[in-house]
Amino acid sequence: MKILKGGVTKPRGFKANGLNCGIKRSGKPDLALIASETPCSAAGIYTRNSIIAAPLVVTKNHLRNAKAQAIIINSGNANCFTGHLGYVHAEQMADFSAKKLGLLNTDVLVASTGIIGKPLPIKKILPAIPALIDGLSAKNGALAAKGILTTDTFTKEIAVSVSVGGKTVTIGACAKGSGMIEPNMATMLAFITTDAAINPACLRTALKNAADISFNSITVDGCMSTNDMCLVLANGLAGNRTISTGGQDFRVFAQALNHVCLHLAKMIVKDGEGATKFIEITVTGARNERMAKTTALKIANSNLVKTAAFGNNPNWGRVAAAVGSLSIPVTEQSLKIKFSSFKKKDIRISVDLQLGKHSATVYTSDLSYEYVRINGDYT
Repeated sequence: MKILKGGVTKPRGFKANGLNCGIKRSGKPDLALIASETPCSAAGIYTRNSIIAAPLVVTKNHLRNAKAQAIIINSGNANCFTGHLGYVHAEQMADFSAKKLGLLNTDVLVASTGIIGKPLPIKKILPAIPALIDGLSAKNGALAAKGILTTDTFTKEIAVSVSVGGKTVTIGACAKGSGMIEPNMATMLAFITTDAAINPACLRTALKNAADISFNSITVDGCMSTNDMCLVLANGLAGNRTISTGGQDFRVFAQALNHVCLHLAKMIVKDGEGATKFIEITVTGARNERMAKTTALKIANSNLVKTAAFGNNPNWGRVAAAVGSLSIPVTEQSLKIKFSSFKKKDIRISVDLQLGKHSATVYTSDLSYEYVRINGDYT
């Protein structure tokens, strides 16, 4: 696998753009578009929150045929808890974009992120779409990456290439997220593009598996959002033999996709609101994978553990208390806890339950004064 510079426009046939349409008073980009020159196999995964935003409803409907060609995203407004009008606005974003791109409306997917409960300023968004489309370019992937940000402090992009059946296949991606980060999914958006030829069912399997070890293995504050989604488009322009599940080609592609998703997930944690530390928590010796992951997340979401990390205080008692709160049959004698130095920015916490052979790793950040300020002021 080769690491490349760039993001969503690195694979063949993809263009993107981002601009400010007036949602954000700061003048920063708040509207983005990613489009393929040709139709794509497509797949998505979404938040498990029972309250889901209008864009997710529209995108799920449009993805019933597992095909798409473009994604339009706005930031600064979540278009959630906006009633039937929110659904109408999300459809309008897709319909108008499709019309200007010469596509079917179901070929356009929609995503939104930002403040919940305020009507989407659709009268600002629709007039900006023609300019957004006119600016589509393979050089503007970074603008799209900026257009999806909210409280993020930096853009999150990655691109890689691998050899699949003798053909060079490229995967590019961008993501946003820094607060309300909790698995299934986090308050995050991720958009992945690839020029691989891969059947839709296989693409969804690869995406789900990649998300399980990445986007669904991170937490900043234990809060689950309403708008989270991860979408992948595959246009087949690499010219490889269509990838199917189970073969060597699938394994190579899946490994590369795992790397892309995990890289983005770690960037999201490192950009956690007010974060000063990146914490990797590994639980081993569990009876099953569920026990391992549940335990790791319990430690990761402990405010006492997170504040201890912020204060450079390796308080193992807080880790032990978090584990014990799950009523797992461990004792003082059997539970093993190890820390790396809490004075460094990257911290590793290892916990051995000594109950079985299963393990899990999750990623989190510390909890600082700045987190309270950011979320106290967020309107």
